[in-house]
Amino acid sequence: MYFCIDLKNLLDHISNPEDLRKLNRTQLPQLAKELRDFIIDVVSTKEGHLGASLGVVELTIALHYLFDTPNDLLVWDVGHQAYGHKILTGRKETFHTNRQFDGIAGFPARKESNFDAFGVGHSSTSISAALGMAIASNLKGETKKQHIAVIGDASIASGMAFEALNHAGVSNANLLIILNDNAIGIDPSVGALKEYLTKVKTDRKLAAQNNIIKALNFDYSGPIDGHNLPKILSELERLKSVKGPKFLHIITTKGKGLQQAEDDQVTYHAPGKFDKISGERIKKEASLYTKYQDVFGKTLVELAEKNDKIVGITPAMLTGSSLKFMLEKFPERTFDVGIAEQHAVTLAAGMVTQGLIPFCNIYSTFLQRAYDQVIHDVALQNLPVIFCLDRAGLVGEDGATHHGVFDLAYLRCIPNLIVFAPRNEIELRNILFTAQKGLKNPIAIRYPRGTGKLLEWQKSFEDIEIGTGTCLKKGSKVAILTIGTIAKNVIDALELISERDNFSHYDMRFVKPLDKNLLEEIFANHTSIITVEDGVVKGGFGSSILEFAAKNKYPHQIKTLGIPDMFIEHGTVSQLQHMIGLDPKSLSNLLNSYV
Repeated sequence: MYFCIDLKNLLDHISNPEDLRKLNRTQLPQLAKELRDFIIDVVSTKEGHLGASLGVVELTIALHYLFDTPNDLLVWDVGHQAYGHKILTGRKETFHTNRQFDGIAGFPARKESNFDAFGVGHSSTSISAALGMAIASNLKGETKKQHIAVIGDASIASGMAFEALNHAGVSNANLLIILNDNAIGIDPSVGALKEYLTKVKTDRKLAAQNNIIKALNFDYSGPIDGHNLPKILSELERLKSVKGPKFLHIITTKGKGLQQAEDDQVTYHAPGKFDKISGERIKKEASLYTKYQDVFGKTLVELAEKNDKIVGITPAMLTGSSLKFMLEKFPERTFDVGIAEQHAVTLAAGMVTQGLIPFCNIYSTFLQRAYDQVIHDVALQNLPVIFCLDRAGLVGEDGATHHGVFDLAYLRCIPNLIVFAPRNEIELRNILFTAQKGLKNPIAIRYPRGTGKLLEWQKSFEDIEIGTGTCLKKGSKVAILTIGTIAKNVIDALELISERDNFSHYDMRFVKPLDKNLLEEIFANHTSIITVEDGVVKGGFGSSILEFAAKNKYPHQIKTLGIPDMFIEHGTVSQLQHMIGLDPKSLSNLLNSYV
């Protein structure tokens, strides 16, 4: 039973999909406008991901209008596009806390709402998850339950998505896959599949006859206009009664409804604060410092100008990794392989066998997706691939799915692999220089999101001796051992205590190989050891020091500080560091207990 709310502000009267389903279909376009305005209003002041959610407003409304969510299961891929979904499913009043400390998550999360059927944050998982749910429903005799996966054209090109399509096509699962095709992920989509989808949009004969998806045994329909609500409703209603695996191809515009977001889709993926009327971004005060990703990107260009064997590889993060600088200068030596971390790693391994020097730049959290390739294809063969792990450590508002806190633990156990964490921009610059001069082993270089603290970092290159640490401050009783940029927090903490002469501070630089000579000196001259890292404590850098002490029968008191054995949620980096005791003030309080 529909009823007509004779009000301008329909969204004010909708707290959940049940309220939505009471509207007349003729009111849904007005609701779409209001939902877009609401997203723009909040994100303009609170920041977050914008363009993807604006692009699927009509689809989001249609899905919750026609399907019996949460009984019917809706899975979003990645989750950048799920803001409208959150607003319509009971989180409108708390949406202003999105991605903020103690607020709602930026991505769908099962513990947050029963409308979030599956937690997401990394791409290309939706089809596998929804297929698993559909198979479970069949086994339980729930044959009328609907299972919907919404996936983008960049995500569907990933290997995992292809694996799921391959399985789903020979199943009898009641599964609907909706391809949200806007020709862009964070950067523009790439690859042969993207080119095929582009042809399908303009060649109806190709869509009807020579169709890849149909060949995989799916009931394919589309492409249709993803902003045409009557058309979407009509097609979804038809597909509800179709048995087996189904595939709906919709064409959308990322950033729909905000002109600047439509025109500059890369920037307005997550634009920061902006004027909600004009769409113009509000300029932040320019930082005097350089982002670590730009230190990497600009240094790589310098090195590539003198070494023609250098190539750059990224899985769909040209802008985020700053390989855009390499692309601008050396397009033929820069490879965006799409959302395909496994392929990126083994591609790099293949290049090494033929004499190239690949810098494979992958966010720390995403290298987890290519762990076997790092072990089997690179380390086992001792191929000197140079892994540059951006966004290492706590990354802030993106939360648990994106924190790069596991890399030290999951990498240091791999034979042949060197693991290095620069303390500052100069150290990053110099290890990049050192790595391309003929290392015999693969190396992982991990560095954080955001800026460093050096104004003048573009200095002459210097070699870094592999496996060597350095002393930053000499003291008498307690040795503090750090790895990477967390050293700055320790330096600041030491400035807050009066008895700082009791403390030495060492930057170990290499988690593997450890500087055993320096460690022997440290243990010989100090009674207590404290390790500090912005990675997980269990199995990380601190564990390597404990292992060294045990092997050499050192009786010292050793305290390991880092990320505790829990998933850390979202918030600013400073808030999260304070929560787990890694901020300078908390560290100084701990150090005072040793005085």
